[in-house]
Amino acid sequence: MRFLYVAPRYHTNQTDIMKGLIEHGHEVCFISHYAAMIEDYSYVTPIVLGYSTLYRLIDFLYVKVIHRRRPEAIVYKIQHGFPPLRKLRKLICDFAPDIVILRERSVYSMAAYLVCRKKGYPCILYNQNPLWSEPAGRDFVHRIADRLSPGMRMTPVMGVKKPGMSVKENDYFVPFIMEPRRAPEERRYYADDTIHILCIGKYEPRKHHLMLLQVVEELLQKEKGGAATDREAHDCSAGRIHVTLVGEATMPFQKENCGLVRQYVADHHMEDIVTVKTNVPRSEMEAEYLAADLYVIPSTREMASVSQLEAMSYSLPVICSDTNGTACYVEDGVTGYQFRDCDREDLQRRLGTMLSDRERMKAMGAAGYRAVVEKYNYDKYYGAVMQMREKLLERQEN
Repeated sequence: MRFLYVAPRYHTNQTDIMKGLIEHGHEVCFISHYAAMIEDYSYVTPIVLGYSTLYRLIDFLYVKVIHRRRPEAIVYKIQHGFPPLRKLRKLICDFAPDIVILRERSVYSMAAYLVCRKKGYPCILYNQNPLWSEPAGRDFVHRIADRLSPGMRMTPVMGVKKPGMSVKENDYFVPFIMEPRRAPEERRYYADDTIHILCIGKYEPRKHHLMLLQVVEELLQKEKGGAATDREAHDCSAGRIHVTLVGEATMPFQKENCGLVRQYVADHHMEDIVTVKTNVPRSEMEAEYLAADLYVIPSTREMASVSQLEAMSYSLPVICSDTNGTACYVEDGVTGYQFRDCDREDLQRRLGTMLSDRERMKAMGAAGYRAVVEKYNYDKYYGAVMQMREKLLERQEN
């Protein structure tokens, strides 16, 4: 079958999906708005179509003139940018897809949907809004957006069932998938009698690198009676620990935040227990996971991170925020722990509990690996997409 994806960029959380489709004999075309600095094209190389000439002018004025002092203005184009329509139409029609996955209710995706609807290509909307959600807005803008977007939606975010929330009839939970990377019996733990903590995330304030370092420092101080800032204070009740931070620092504000992290490490004499790495190629990430014993993702406002699932595929226990969109992948007390979002004390409590029992850590890592094998595999993804496609085709026939 021919799978067409249209998305702002080719994200690393798509890699194992692309691998599964290609290895099972399917053809994939991936159209993206732009390319990021760090992407994995091992299985699919996206067609970077970009934006129309008119929108590039609008974007220049918006980012460089009107909002030149706001770094976040650069993301405006993800929702509002529109494509070169003729080129987009030709790409879609030449490929003649059997199924189309459109990312977000954006102007770009709406343009692609209009082309596909006219040609009769079945389309699914993919976004990371929770499955359990409040009723959608019925104002004019929302109604127009609904009319110009696929009626069938899939999301990797389960969300939390609360009063007033429901699952819409045409919404499906389709989790990220991940190939099992390393079974617990096939890897080594606690090299040099040290618990190695790994944290991956772009160097942005919301990723809370500094909060994690503060928590580690406080745990050491608690054990050492306030001597944790000395270069000899490396251990707590669980033994020696080491933290490795890995993240992207390509944009000016990311480089600035990375500088703050490095400065904190230097000011608090943590150079021998903290390693700060930037822009590590995807091909080298396996070594980082295999060198780790625990994965911590302390960030806030995390729509749907895939890194904890990747950590589980390497048999690592995970600690993440309870508001992380994919926190449901971490079963609290079984494959890791969830801590209250932005709560430094709760993160410290959870991390301290985790570090206090190495055997429990290994058991949680093994449970995470089993979850990847049983729940987050290619067959689950493909089966769900095919089920949605069949429903769309039935509707077309009726």
